Amino acid sequence: MPEKPPNLLLVFADQLRSQALGCYGNIDCHTPALDTLAAQGTRFTRCFANTPVCSPNRATLFSGTYPLRNRMICNDMPFFTGIPYLGNVCRAAGYRTGYVGKWHLDGIPRSKFTPPGQRRAGFDYWRAFNCNHNYYATKYYADGPEYIEEKGYSPEIHTRLAREFLRAQNDTRDPFCLVVSWGPPHDPYHMVPKGDDHLYRPDKIHLRPNVQEDTSNPLACNLNCRQTHADYYYAVTALDDQVMVLLDTLDEIHRSDDTIVVFTSDHGDMLWSHGYMKKQAPFEESISIPCIMRWPGGLPSFNTFDGLTSTVDMFPTMLSLMNLPVPDSVEGMDISAALRGEPDAPVPDAVLIANHISCDEANRQGMPEWRGIRTSRYTYAELVGGRPWLLFDNESDPYQMNNLVENPDHITLRRQMTTRLYEMLSNTGDPFLNGHNMAEHTGLARDFERRNDSALRDAPAL
Repeated sequence: MPEKPPNLLLVFADQLRSQALGCYGNIDCHTPALDTLAAQGTRFTRCFANTPVCSPNRATLFSGTYPLRNRMICNDMPFFTGIPYLGNVCRAAGYRTGYVGKWHLDGIPRSKFTPPGQRRAGFDYWRAFNCNHNYYATKYYADGPEYIEEKGYSPEIHTRLAREFLRAQNDTRDPFCLVVSWGPPHDPYHMVPKGDDHLYRPDKIHLRPNVQEDTSNPLACNLNCRQTHADYYYAVTALDDQVMVLLDTLDEIHRSDDTIVVFTSDHGDMLWSHGYMKKQAPFEESISIPCIMRWPGGLPSFNTFDGLTSTVDMFPTMLSLMNLPVPDSVEGMDISAALRGEPDAPVPDAVLIANHISCDEANRQGMPEWRGIRTSRYTYAELVGGRPWLLFDNESDPYQMNNLVENPDHITLRRQMTTRLYEMLSNTGDPFLNGHNMAEHTGLARDFERRNDSALRDAPAL
């Protein structure tokens, strides 16, 4: 194992499901850089978003805690500063810290300035904007209260800013921690460069079997649906190009060998599977996210990690790999020993998944509040009031088309899943209430009301 403290380059996309990448089996989407990164490192085959919506899962990623502890129970809430986050821990250990791209952790309005200090959670180099999904009018703040706006495709601009930070590390051997947060492939889907406009033909796209094609059904896949899939893949390929730029920059500054590169996403996208769009659902398309880690000499290459894991585990795992202290507030599991291949190293036996407040896209689609677990084989979810909702055998039914929740042959399994779910809810202090009561319970009712005031919401895409 390398003796020097390793650097960390954490890169993540918004609304990128694992099923979209070539290294995860997609036969349509071209992702050569990510496929190469996966070959050079370790690809997680069972990694899941605990709360598949942007702000809550980002808070979990950076803190290793669930929303009841970090108080990010839905989008556009202000994150809780009373616990350590990734930037805090790294800066305290002498790392140079940087954050580039979408932040979406500082409440409303989405255009607000996050000043230097506590609300930047330990990140010093700051080229970030709370939330903006106009990918051709890129906005970001540095240290002043006036934002900078640039024309051009936002991932390319964010990558250029990240390169500025990385190149500045060429003059020092101090360790660094850089986070790069891209907005795509989150909608609006059409805002994407198409250098080869024949690369993804809508009529040639392979739809998942749980996507219905029926032009008489407004929720079913139609011509617009196929074009959206094509645009989504164009966005993924555009991000893949920027991954290669970042990796080449690490080579350029001779920091590839001592840098842990992590690529992931904050949640997936339903894209008409089961008739739903976007996120906040317990289905695989919403919760299954890519995770690739590369660290030459520190983690195995040409490796797949089949153990169960989730966003809440990434923070303690990254810190452990960097030999940094894991804060007492952390609720996730450090799986670094398992990643290194140590025998009998612990891994989670279940992943807690949840939609604490049904808001925005979930409301529009009739998606209620729910809690669930994803084990290595099964997905189980309940609605408020302890009402069993979904039970899928993901081995025999990978597209989740056969709900077993009322099947009498699976009553024992359902009871086992229920017991494990409520153990995890108890361990995380989750009373499993509806949205309004959850906001009241957490003392966030006023913040929740403010974020619901459309006059304060200045970005249309959710």
